[in-house]
Amino acid sequence: MYVLSSTIDAILLSTNAALISSSSPTRPLFSMLLSPAFRTSSPASTATTTTTTLSKDPQINNNEEEKKQEEEELDLIDSGSFEQDPTVYTKLLNNCTKLKKLLEGRSIHAHFLRSQFTHNLVIQNTVLNMYAKCGSIDEARKVFEEMPDRDMVTWTALITGYSQNDRPRDALLLFPQMLRFGFDPNQFTFSSLLKAAGAVSTDRDGRQVHGFVIKYGVDSNVYVGSSLVDMYARWGLMDEARFVFDGLVSKNDVSYNALIAGHARMDEGEQAVRLFRAMQREEFRPTHFTYSSVFTVCASIGALEQGKGVHGHMMKLGEQLVAFVGNTLLDMYAKSGSIEDAKKVFDRLVRRDVVSWNSMLNACAQHGLGKETVERFEQMLRVGIEPNAITFLCVLTACSHAGLLDKGQYYFELMKKYKVEPEVSHYVTIVDQLGRAGQFDRAERFIENMPIEPNAAVWGALLGSCRMHKNMELGAYAAERVFKLDPRDSGPHVLLYNIYASGGRWSDAAKVRKMMKESGVKKEPACSWVEIENAVHVFVANDDAHPQKAEMCKKWEEICGQIKEIGYVPDTSHVLLFVDEQERETKLQYHSEKLALALSLLKMPPGSTIQIKKNIRVCGDCHSAFKFVSKVVQREIILRDTNRFHHFRDGSCSCGDYW
Repeated sequence: MYVLSSTIDAILLSTNAALISSSSPTRPLFSMLLSPAFRTSSPASTATTTTTTLSKDPQINNNEEEKKQEEEELDLIDSGSFEQDPTVYTKLLNNCTKLKKLLEGRSIHAHFLRSQFTHNLVIQNTVLNMYAKCGSIDEARKVFEEMPDRDMVTWTALITGYSQNDRPRDALLLFPQMLRFGFDPNQFTFSSLLKAAGAVSTDRDGRQVHGFVIKYGVDSNVYVGSSLVDMYARWGLMDEARFVFDGLVSKNDVSYNALIAGHARMDEGEQAVRLFRAMQREEFRPTHFTYSSVFTVCASIGALEQGKGVHGHMMKLGEQLVAFVGNTLLDMYAKSGSIEDAKKVFDRLVRRDVVSWNSMLNACAQHGLGKETVERFEQMLRVGIEPNAITFLCVLTACSHAGLLDKGQYYFELMKKYKVEPEVSHYVTIVDQLGRAGQFDRAERFIENMPIEPNAAVWGALLGSCRMHKNMELGAYAAERVFKLDPRDSGPHVLLYNIYASGGRWSDAAKVRKMMKESGVKKEPACSWVEIENAVHVFVANDDAHPQKAEMCKKWEEICGQIKEIGYVPDTSHVLLFVDEQERETKLQYHSEKLALALSLLKMPPGSTIQIKKNIRVCGDCHSAFKFVSKVVQREIILRDTNRFHHFRDGSCSCGDYW
């Protein structure tokens, strides 16, 4: 009797074994196992992508013919050429599971149903697991329902299948049924149940499962404990997640990853980086998932130096820039202000997928590189990467920010060619493009002809353009629409107030203020922050709380005098208060970003790049002042506001004064 080796790798290595000898009667069966169709597919691919890959492989263009051939090869067992052995089915099905070969798995299942082993519980469980792991969870359920006998493995396999196939409710519903039939869950059952519980919106089921974890005494198991940490972290309950984490007798990379990812989702950068350092001290090797979580949180808070440190650690360990972690690293550099480093990461990626291209396009768009965004998009099409909705959103945003109106209209129409249905965000970018260009008639017609109902974002884009071009009448009309659709958003109220105030219509501006007060809508305070020597300094306008306030004011007065000598004139129209001109100019000089810049000039080495972040759009006067400062101090100043990055160099800005 010929016995299959336990893994596909062993089969591939045993080229001199009798099983794959040219004289062996089972040669056709092993030819199937050794074929490129079985060897080249990625284990991480889904059932859907497997089908796509199969259809593109020249060796298996005719799936029906291959299926027939496979069935004939398996029929050698029935003909007596291959002695019947239940382990044959188990090994073949396990290989199909590992390589996500759903079609081949179905053929083997069909042959198994014609064999003498149809009531073998181990093989039935293997079939169920194969379908679940290959993404065909409904077929897995059908196998489950048709099984005359079930054991704990059967229930756990289906629970795990539902959990891994984004059907958490179905996984949780199986648990009480399993208990009623008298089966005791084990660590694998609980790990899958906790994963499912973390994917639903309420914490009720998860807390109940946690109770059963304690009842069955598996709360000290590191895998169950890691699943508990992940579950609480996904709900944003970081105190509970940390309590479970601290209570684990032993920890592993999974438990660390779960907590780090939780802090990353909550934008708690310091905690995430601190845990990463602790993970290193405990000598756990970070995974790509670890790095991706840390890069994501560094991107969200713009922590460039910390991100660079983690990147250096990753390279020291010899990790490659594969798509998943490479894409988050690219995004980290872009969102932290270093577009050049983002480009270097993109060029060094092992393989570039559509997410990689989208990340690069978005980076260029946010840094004001409109023409480069368009060029890269055309290159993306030439290399055969299919664009998706996010791709077009990146390109349309770049066209809007760069004033590329004709290009934006062209790419919006190009979406039809690639069968990408425009979403509301795409319509917003077109309204923004037209509005920024001052083409309000076209913008209004575009909104009227939209196939979907315009929402607050669409009208908000038009309102923002009206603020830019001081179009009071249309701005008031757009604001009314936004107030009805999203009355709690303070942004439109502030924009309308600014439109009236900049036009000197103070009574109308006062009415907007009164409406905000009556509605309980509060303006988000403007603030800026800068990281210097691992300390983050936060400022608001006219901030007098900083211990170095006197030195900062003195420094800004010095700089202000220098830039006035080369042409800077304060634009007091950006002080939207009913005060005299002298007081307007005084208030103008102490905007939060100017205070952050003054401290940076005091504390940072000469010639070093200054990076400042702001939580709202930079005002026109600060934008003008920063251009002059960059020329006087001969250094690059990078300012990130809510819309984009501004790179000030030698008296000019990357946005070309179009923002």
